Amino acid sequence: MSEPVKPPKSLIRQVGKAIGDFAMIRRGDRVLLGLSGGKDSLSLLHLLLHFRRHAPIRFEVAAVTIDPQSGAFDPSPLIPYMASLGVEYHYVREPIMELAQTHMDNDSYCAFCARMKRGLMYRTAREHGFNVLALAQHLDDLAESFLMSAFHGGRLQTMKAHYRIDSGDLRVIRPLVYVRERQTADFSRDAALPVIHENCPACFDMPTQRQHMKELLAGEERLNPRLFRNLLTTLKPLMSVGIDHVDDPPPVAAVERA
Repeated sequence: MSEPVKPPKSLIRQVGKAIGDFAMIRRGDRVLLGLSGGKDSLSLLHLLLHFRRHAPIRFEVAAVTIDPQSGAFDPSPLIPYMASLGVEYHYVREPIMELAQTHMDNDSYCAFCARMKRGLMYRTAREHGFNVLALAQHLDDLAESFLMSAFHGGRLQTMKAHYRIDSGDLRVIRPLVYVRERQTADFSRDAALPVIHENCPACFDMPTQRQHMKELLAGEERLNPRLFRNLLTTLKPLMSVGIDHVDDPPPVAAVERA
């Protein structure tokens, strides 16, 4: 059985701070990670396993992968990798591309696929008794969502760091909200994580709004190296909306020291 990889201290510190600031993980939580096999979700997998070993409270970590059976994306190599780590793993196959042909209304394929995947992750969490779903969006994702919302929706809005879904039975957390994309890229490369690159024609045949925002931010950051530090200050109140505070605090100090 393989040992999980210890993440770099910078990632541990930033993710530990996010867990503390947004009260993400609590005593007795059963956390299910949405694992696509990309650099971000694989990085978060090893971070959560690290925290599980070192935090002074007990919580569980498992993972779920949704295989959309698209032909262009095959996450099945994750099955033996997760077995080697000894992590509880749920691999869900669903013909999402085929379903899109008959069930998609006015949505783009990407929007339909994302909604289907989220619903399947919720279902898996409920069926197996998990109360928290962990997703791997990072600060770059939040900044891009903020600009898309402001430019195209006329709203000051971004992804939330921690919230309870409408049905009330699951919480969603994003422990990477303080982390830059280049950090997960560096970690996954240095640790030789088995990254699976998505290659969906529906997503990559044409430039997307998100890709345009990514390029816009990259250009601005070249002119202003403090850009994302300033954006984090701007975004923090927006990502805090919907947090369900409780009396039982997360292992903030211990996680940051681990």
